[in-house]
Amino acid sequence: MSVAAERLRLPFPRPNVLDLAPLYEVLRRDAPITPVTTPAGDPAWLVTRYDEVKALLGDKRFGRSHPEPERASRITTAAVQDGPTGSYETEEADHARMRRLLTPAFSAKRMRMLSQHVQDLVDGYLDELTAARATPEDVVDLHSGLAFPLPVAVICRLLGVPESDRELFHTLSDRMASPSDGGEAHQAREEFSRYMVGLAEAKRREPGEDVITDLVRAQSADEAFDYGEMIRLCVGLLFAGHETTVNRIGLGVLFLMTRPEQWAALTADPEGRVDATVEEIMRLGAPGDLGLLRYAHTDVDIAGTTIRTGEAVILSINSANRDQSAYADAETFDPDRAERTHLGFGHGAHFCIGASLARTELRIVFATLARRLPGMRLAKGVDELPVRTTITGGVAELPVTW
Repeated sequence: MSVAAERLRLPFPRPNVLDLAPLYEVLRRDAPITPVTTPAGDPAWLVTRYDEVKALLGDKRFGRSHPEPERASRITTAAVQDGPTGSYETEEADHARMRRLLTPAFSAKRMRMLSQHVQDLVDGYLDELTAARATPEDVVDLHSGLAFPLPVAVICRLLGVPESDRELFHTLSDRMASPSDGGEAHQAREEFSRYMVGLAEAKRREPGEDVITDLVRAQSADEAFDYGEMIRLCVGLLFAGHETTVNRIGLGVLFLMTRPEQWAALTADPEGRVDATVEEIMRLGAPGDLGLLRYAHTDVDIAGTTIRTGEAVILSINSANRDQSAYADAETFDPDRAERTHLGFGHGAHFCIGASLARTELRIVFATLARRLPGMRLAKGVDELPVRTTITGGVAELPVTW
């Protein structure tokens, strides 16, 4: 039986956190659109090849909403990235409004304001890690000491969350992204919702220079923009701005530590090479084993396959970014490659609105590591590192020394 005739089950086994499952290469070649069963046990189409993934990302015939949400396939039992969102009738207009609301949060002015804050945070975390080493042989955990706390501190600053509540955000983010216990994940979502309503009311009384204040002002001008929509936006920002950035930092460090020539090149010229290094981390650093969930809003024929109205489609960004037809030596970590058209931030109307923030954080992290810790090296092999149990995966520890 050919691979296209089988209903495969996600996630596919992968050798380690840096490599994708070998099955993706087979699917790109033989069955770029293939039926699968999601971790939640529902049917879906998996799209693995660069051309089809990019095309569907920009195809308005696919969306996040579903005409019959209660019958829609789910991808996981987590409280984020689980099933359909938004209104089927008004999705396009709602999405356009969402981008209008959030665009000021990622303006050049806000990014300039945040850049120094990010630099101060990174330097502070590295000061603490350095101070924790009593001898040159001591090992520190770069995950718990930098990769995990930094993105949530930044997203809290962006949203306007008090510094005293950062630990709460750590916990809620992990719980909402847990695929193993749907009840726990959705309980965390309810707790997050209650917290955000209280924070919004506080911002209504005392406005700040932050996203929640922006959204509260939008509520005052638009009665249709309710707390439910505000919470959906904030969950999306928390997930995209925290979970994925945590993993990109960890995976980026692993790529550089396991490729000494690339780490040496970056330490020799941090400012000159960091942009290209970050883009290659975005292309090749593959958090999670799933993809972006979309639903067909009409019957669509693509690559010889008919996808019916309401059927779920999972767009594997990770697989598309390693497609040999799109990139020379696609599996090689090469910041000097000519191709820069990765799909790590999506494509088209749904291109990640927070891309500028993610790039800012990653550039500062890797340039600072290269300047301050040029002798950094892994204290364990990649295969010895525990994996995070959230839907985005990544490593739960990152032991290093220098």
